[in-house]
Amino acid sequence: MDSSATTGLTLRSHTGVAYRFDPGALCLELLTTGGPGPYRRYEVLHEPADLAAWAERSRLTPTPALKISAAEVTDARRLRDALFRVVLAHTRGEPHPPGDITAINEAAARPALAPGISPTGDRQWAGNPTGTHLVATVAQDAVELLTGPFAHRIRTCAAEDCHLVYVDTSRPGRRRWCSMEHCGNRHKVKALRARNAEKG
Repeated sequence: MDSSATTGLTLRSHTGVAYRFDPGALCLELLTTGGPGPYRRYEVLHEPADLAAWAERSRLTPTPALKISAAEVTDARRLRDALFRVVLAHTRGEPHPPGDITAINEAAARPALAPGISPTGDRQWAGNPTGTHLVATVAQDAVELLTGPFAHRIRTCAAEDCHLVYVDTSRPGRRRWCSMEHCGNRHKVKALRARNAEKG
């Protein structure tokens, strides 16, 4: 997991309000692009440009200049869906689906993005990065997260109508919301209304 990067994605609620969401890990950022079953309706990875746009929004620094094929977009969706099912099972304390674990491991076994130094001394990505390198990088991040010290801190947002997944990397480990400015704020407003109704 790359914690040195500026983190967080700008998402939009169903009412169109923009808010910041930091899932705490690169692999969990991929879960905001759609998913299996009921999450299919949120699908945004349709073509190579969509995967490149996600990479630009992600915590990867700098943004890799990727050469992506249509098949690699399919690979990214396959990894994302497998990771989604594994993470949800993980948060519920259920066994990880074996087929999905295999899919993550197969993606993680491929060469990932390799960091390099530019002639001016800046960080860059070495070689000619492809969609396969990107997918492998995300898969390796997932392995690190699911087997690392914060594995027990992977959670879904406490709001009943929110399905965003994050890893709580805060020191106290008491994060409940995808975003305090979105679901956390909605909860505070709801609690305030309930208290006012009790008084009235």
